This record gives sequence, C-alpha cells and structure tokens, in this order.
Amino acid sequence: MRIVIAEDQVLLREGLRMLFVDGGHEVVAALGDADGLLDAVTTYGPDLVVADIRMPPTHTDEGARAAQAIKRAHPELGVLLLSQHIETQYVVELVSLGGFGYLLKDRVLDVAEFLAAAERVARGGSALDPQVVAGLMARRDPLETLTDRERGVLELMAEGLTNNGIAKRLYLSERTVEAHVRHLFTKLDLPESEDGHRRVLAVLAHLSAATPRNPAR
Repeated sequence: MRIVIAEDQVLLREGLRMLFVDGGHEVVAALGDADGLLDAVTTYGPDLVVADIRMPPTHTDEGARAAQAIKRAHPELGVLLLSQHIETQYVVELVSLGGFGYLLKDRVLDVAEFLAAAERVARGGSALDPQVVAGLMARRDPLETLTDRERGVLELMAEGLTNNGIAKRLYLSERTVEAHVRHLFTKLDLPESEDGHRRVLAVLAHLSAATPRNPAR
C-alpha cells in the first residue's frame, strides 16, 4: 500500500511509519497536522490515509473533518482514523461511504491485527474498534429485540468480520452463525447480503436512525 499519515505526536507518527514500512508498505507522506492532508492525497495518490482525530490547532475533530473532505473528494480511498478516546459523531456517516476504519490507538500494539485492519480498509472494507461498536450499540432501542448471542454476532459483523470469521471468534459452526444473521436481519428489518462489507453498511445505516445529532457548535 501507499500510505499518508497525519499524526501530531512525533513518536507515534514515526512509529506508524516504521510499522508500515516494516510491513512492506510505502509511506509517501507523514504530516503533523490535518491542514495539508487533502493536498497530500491529491499529490501522492495513496491507497490509505491514517489520521489522528484530534490534531492542531484545536485538538478536537480536525482529523475527522479532514477524513470527511477526503472521502467526499476521493470516495474510493481508504481512511483509517485513530484516537485515544471513543468519539462516535462522525463514525456512522463515514463508514457508510465504505473504505473506513476507526481504531483506538492501543490497537496499534497488536501489529499483525492493526496491519490487517489497515489493509482491509484500503481494499474498501471496514474496521471498527470493538469499544466503538459497543458504544454505538449500547444506546439503541431497536437492538433490545436481539438475544445476547444475536447482539454478539451483530457487534462482530459491525467490526467487519465475515460469517466464517464470526464462527471462529465465537467457536460456533458457520451454519449456526448464518442462522443468527438471518434472525437478526429479520428483527432489524434489514435485507440479507452475501457481501460482508455491505452488511456492515446496512447495519450501521440502520443504527444511524437512532443516533442523536450533536448540537451545532
């Protein structure tokens, strides 16, 4: 992959750069803020952008807003946001565009899993941190109709796992997982699809209907 990194902490920025290079990828630009991110994408044509959500000057949502601009201008480009905090304001909108991931920074410590998530996002898939998924789902009334097992399956679907991946994670047969998926889609009035990524988008699009909008600042 060709990667652009935007991270204001020098040590983490360099650590990410080395991690990707050691993984056989090319880091074409490494920035300390979000201001030049869209220009860097236009200049270098990367496969993936990895950006911190909170960057200068206000350290609030510069990275997330830059991600929105990038996805609108380059919808095919993968964008992976990193944060030390769970912030769900932009998640549903961005993941609905495809090729989007949001991980807490401590996930970087599991190098193999982190690289796999980054590669999945670059290919147009999704990668959501389990804590972010749990935060999104905990507040939503439509999910009250699901059993604990169906809720667990839906959480793993939202993380981007296929039926086979869910079966391995939960130590179930793939046929059992398929049955749970059919049931939860019926309960949530969502159409089935063989495309794992489309299933994630459908689930999160449904969840977005119950997402409270933040007041304008």
